[in-house]
Amino acid sequence: MRLFNTLTRQKEELTVRDGRVRMYACGPTVYNYIHIGNARCFVLFDLLRRYLEYRGNEVVFVQNFTDVDDKMIAKAKAEGCTVPEIAARYIDAYFTDAQGLGVRPATVHPRATENIPEIIEIVQTLIDKGHAYESNGNVYFAAGSFPHYGCLSHYNLDELEAGARIDVNDEKRHPFDFALWKAKKEEGEISWPSPWGEGRPGWHIECSAMVRKYLGTDIDIHCGGQDLTFPHHENEIAQSEGATGKTFVRYWMHNGFLNIDNQKMSKSLGNFFTVRDIREKYDLEAVRMFLLSAQYRSPLNFSQEQIAQAKAALDRMYTARDNFEFLKQGAQERAMNAEEARLVEDTKACMKRFDDAMDDDLNTADAIGAIFELIKHANVTLKPGCAKEAVEAVIATFKEMTGVLGLVKEKEEEKNAEVDALVEARAQARKEKNWKESDRIRDQLKEMGYVVEDTAQGQKVRRI
Repeated sequence: MRLFNTLTRQKEELTVRDGRVRMYACGPTVYNYIHIGNARCFVLFDLLRRYLEYRGNEVVFVQNFTDVDDKMIAKAKAEGCTVPEIAARYIDAYFTDAQGLGVRPATVHPRATENIPEIIEIVQTLIDKGHAYESNGNVYFAAGSFPHYGCLSHYNLDELEAGARIDVNDEKRHPFDFALWKAKKEEGEISWPSPWGEGRPGWHIECSAMVRKYLGTDIDIHCGGQDLTFPHHENEIAQSEGATGKTFVRYWMHNGFLNIDNQKMSKSLGNFFTVRDIREKYDLEAVRMFLLSAQYRSPLNFSQEQIAQAKAALDRMYTARDNFEFLKQGAQERAMNAEEARLVEDTKACMKRFDDAMDDDLNTADAIGAIFELIKHANVTLKPGCAKEAVEAVIATFKEMTGVLGLVKEKEEEKNAEVDALVEARAQARKEKNWKESDRIRDQLKEMGYVVEDTAQGQKVRRI
């Protein structure tokens, strides 16, 4: 498997140590609902994890919550509640929205506020090693003390300073020094005791501390949105490697931006959408399908037309799944004919195409293409009374591919006595050529949320 490494700006072969992949992803700052741009990141992390596991690796996946920062403090003050109350509300909302997007919970979801002792320890180590200094209760990392500063974003300090617009701060020795610890600003503000006085951690140091606690000092993969490359991830490298002297991350992965109707998403333009907004209008599984429709590093444009196309493609997958399952019910225990045997070989070829696409830096567009190629071959070949071996091979491959992508939910076995009775009554009405009663029952089932299709093998019932 080859992944594009932001650090080296090229695709590199992923080497796995001891069969275990240590992976960290930056989670949300929980002061609001996650937005559609966040959703692209979280779906990517989930996809990578699923594929690595499919390839036989154990994945230890850590995704944090930043549950204290300036925005959270301001929001709590405006609403007359506490920062932990704000955090609890939006962490719960995150899990609801993530589930809708098919994003599984991480192995660990640590919170910054649960790791204050670990944060203080790293800050003290950086001071002791000459990488950080205290000023009026604040502690700053000295960017110039780390010779590789800019290695991820491929900037150097002189270039950054020449093109930067930075607020003047007399406490800092250099404009690009960044806060590791922030002194408490006013009475009642959430804070913790430290060797430098009451305060709270800076944003960047939180991730370094949580990576170190849950994954170790050197990890395999670190993911995030493209906008986090600088300064967040750049600063993570500087402080983590400054504290340990070891390489922090082997592979850095960043997804591309998501635009809304070909414009950058922004509240001022009125095109800022949270996942909570979107789920009122669209099925979130269709949103996941849309997010996987393009290679993750490519820019992606969110529009009603694009979601409609994703929904139509997803519906085709569900229709194919239901058709395969229906054909299996009437399949025969017999040897395959030449056409069916050729289909099984085609199925293996589609699986290889899928694997090759995913191995090439998670090329989901081609991977989805392999699924539809499988559907096309199967629809041409599989007929009522087909060999059981052939249809089972198609179903197994279809489930494997869609499962890796987190698409096409497992069919729920619904035991609905009323529906069963109506279907049986309709079959009897058709047997008696009572077409009026047959149509009436069909309409009643539709009102209950079921579609009935009449086939040569009998009635085919599916949930709408």
